[in-house]
Amino acid sequence: MSENKGSDLREAPPDSLGQPATPLPPATGESPIPPVPDSLGQPAAPQPPDSLGQPAAPLPPDSLGQTATPLPPAIGSKVEGGGVTSAKGFRAAGIGAGFKKNGGLDCALVLSDRPCATAAVFTRNEFSAAPVALSRKHLGIYSGSPSAAGQSFGLAQAIVINAGNANAATGEPGLRTARFTAGLAASLIGCETHEVLLASTGVIGVVLGTEPFEEGLPQLLDRASTGGGHDAALAIMTTDTHPKEYALRYISADPAFAGCSFTLGGMAKGAGMIMPDMATLIVAITTDAPLSPELAHEALTQAVAVSFNKVSVDSDTSTNDSCFLMASGQAAGLPSCAAFTRESPAFAEFVRALKEVCIGLALQIARDGEGATRLVTVKVEGAQTEADADLAARAIANSPLVKTAIFGHDANWGRVAMAIGKSGARFQQKDVSIDLMGIPVCRGGLAIAFDEEEALRRFEAPDVAIEVDLGAGGASTTIFTCDFSYDYVKINGDYRT
Repeated sequence: MSENKGSDLREAPPDSLGQPATPLPPATGESPIPPVPDSLGQPAAPQPPDSLGQPAAPLPPDSLGQTATPLPPAIGSKVEGGGVTSAKGFRAAGIGAGFKKNGGLDCALVLSDRPCATAAVFTRNEFSAAPVALSRKHLGIYSGSPSAAGQSFGLAQAIVINAGNANAATGEPGLRTARFTAGLAASLIGCETHEVLLASTGVIGVVLGTEPFEEGLPQLLDRASTGGGHDAALAIMTTDTHPKEYALRYISADPAFAGCSFTLGGMAKGAGMIMPDMATLIVAITTDAPLSPELAHEALTQAVAVSFNKVSVDSDTSTNDSCFLMASGQAAGLPSCAAFTRESPAFAEFVRALKEVCIGLALQIARDGEGATRLVTVKVEGAQTEADADLAARAIANSPLVKTAIFGHDANWGRVAMAIGKSGARFQQKDVSIDLMGIPVCRGGLAIAFDEEEALRRFEAPDVAIEVDLGAGGASTTIFTCDFSYDYVKINGDYRT
């Protein structure tokens, strides 16, 4: 059984993932955007009005007549070929240390020049892995709380990630290996043990030995460079078909940081065990922006809520999901002793940029779902509440019948209706409208005639859109998923063989 199935990157209760982020005040003269409830109906941290800006104008239809996948308003420009080392102050490396049976790169290091502000969001799975437990504990030391109660931010200098073994459900031996790994890395780097964070991905329930780390960590330190981000992204892959990287750079419009250029870059892995609320995810994001640990956590919480927690491949929740944000504060042109404050326009800019990076990585994960042939965007509008919209959208995104129909190029909208009907969202059938790939297929809760040949033609596009209007209110949400193919069964049936 693989760890790679899906997880929960929502904020956990105070004793698991830390205190809820402090709400950001609205910009002058603007009303705050209402918080978006999560899948359990709990409100997420409020978002500042300018964190994502106004909804982007509809994108023009593609060559097959479909609307392109929506993205947040752009800020700055994408760094071509960029990744986790694009920001100043970071190095990375990826090597083959022997964790994977078939060889190849399987161990990565992300290294800051010095200890820096770091925040994380972790899985809420009760079988959370040893590296998750240790990383939580290490971040807790920042405030003198070794148990990490109520907190997931602090100072760190390195993240060590291995692929091929999840080190989950391994008890005390797994924790010993995690402690050994952090201690060895710290001694080689010259930092404190609690300034090393860990993540693992792979098979669950197999004891992870220390030997690959003993041989691999010195190599990682020796090879770490500003050009090592791509190898690091390759080294964290399991069933992924390609590495997932994204970076952008922008110039601040905040007068306090006039002319300052800030960069964010990240890498992610995930193809199965992907369910909104942080799926089979290992994510490392770096920035050279001047953030405190507390603000890094606030920004990350907001960004995860609209990105990784909106992705589903197979509705399973991983034991190992971890998303890290490290901030070096080494941006070019940065005034001495300058730092973002919660109320500053610079922080709102940063949150917007971080959301763009996270959504960029999340879309790559959805598109690369195990055996996937199509990226599927599920948009639900007209719900009574955000929680209702989320229930309906997730029911559609997680339905094997919907996903297999998409793989078979079958415009079977009845499966969409079935999914929303069982979701628990509040609506009346007579008010429901459903569109598949821009084609109206249901109005007033009843079938309407549509061109099956045109629908078949539109299925040839790489992106498939499912749009539902519940006709019950003004709330909406969007979830990203993929189809189910024969290869999904083959990949997961053969995972350990």
